Amino acid sequence: MAGNLGSGGFRSMLMTSEAAPGLVLMAAALVALALANSPLAHAWHELFLHALPWSPVAKLGNLHEWINDGLMAVFFLVVGLEIKREFVMGALADNARRRLPVIAALAGMAVPALVYIAVTRNHPALHGGWAIPAATDIAFALGVLALLGSRVPPSVRLFLLTVAVVDDIGAIAVIALFYTASLDLIWLGLGTAFFAAMIALNRFGVRALPPYLVLAAALWFAVLHSGIHATVAGVLAAFTIPVALDRHGDSPLLRLEHALVGVSGFVIVPLFGLANAGVALGAGDALSPLPLGIALGLIIGKQAGIMLAVLGCERLGLAARPAGASLLHLWGMALLCGIGFTMSLFIGALAFAHAPQLIEDAKLGVLGGSLVSALAGAAVLRMAPRPAGD
Repeated sequence: MAGNLGSGGFRSMLMTSEAAPGLVLMAAALVALALANSPLAHAWHELFLHALPWSPVAKLGNLHEWINDGLMAVFFLVVGLEIKREFVMGALADNARRRLPVIAALAGMAVPALVYIAVTRNHPALHGGWAIPAATDIAFALGVLALLGSRVPPSVRLFLLTVAVVDDIGAIAVIALFYTASLDLIWLGLGTAFFAAMIALNRFGVRALPPYLVLAAALWFAVLHSGIHATVAGVLAAFTIPVALDRHGDSPLLRLEHALVGVSGFVIVPLFGLANAGVALGAGDALSPLPLGIALGLIIGKQAGIMLAVLGCERLGLAARPAGASLLHLWGMALLCGIGFTMSLFIGALAFAHAPQLIEDAKLGVLGGSLVSALAGAAVLRMAPRPAGD
């Protein structure tokens, strides 16, 4: 099937089933919340945090670590494949087309961070969480959009996807640059060698996937021990996979993305939700600085940053808004970008890795902010005029 999929065909396939991964993720989050607030809460947490009797990788001693450091590397591999495809043959391939979503995504990361810092300014111990509300969950946001059906112009869907892809690039850079505590230069050197070998495979025209996958696993193992978060290895590996189409409209990147996108959306991300979204709702104060800063960053910061960027670019003549998009369409889309969830939970766990209670407080803010953003975005888009000809 991958052999007949160019960029447009692959995007069409993903867009027609975009609601499903988001709905599965929502269900996983609800299950995690229900169990965390039930008599089974202790057993549920122990399932993920209890030490395994044996692990093939000593550094990953429980299920939670395997999910967050192991399986999520595959999720980031898929994200990296998507980013590369978009830059080479998709919505980010053309300078003029990528100008608006790039500016919107950058503003949509900066303003939430500023909102968070403003709320937590008197609490230096919380400043490390500034990046938590800067992320957008693609699956969750597109899932909500898909549930609205034809009410949303295709250009707005594509714009949200493109903003979220650029947002992912920013989140990956933040993880690599700001959430690396210390470096082991030997392991870092090994990782660099494996990465260079993958680049060499690409340069020499190797199109078979097995050599790339073997080196990707070695790269992940080295990065895991280097001090840089292991998920960064997934993105680096993705950037080395050949994307050029052959005469059948096929490429190694499209084949690998097609093989992994379902595993990522229907297995890995829901497992991450089950392992990380469970929080005892009565155990923390939702109005304390940490959860409040995250929630306001997602709800207010995201929409403010993106709307200011879009309207500013339009007013200055830098770029036009998506075709057929009304002000309500843009506002609803900007609100949906405040659904942080997967990326926000992930960054929260990194930001407060040595403070379990702060991680729980961060979850409250992520879940609350994401829920309000989803409901508000859906409500605004339901009020927006239907696209012409619908």
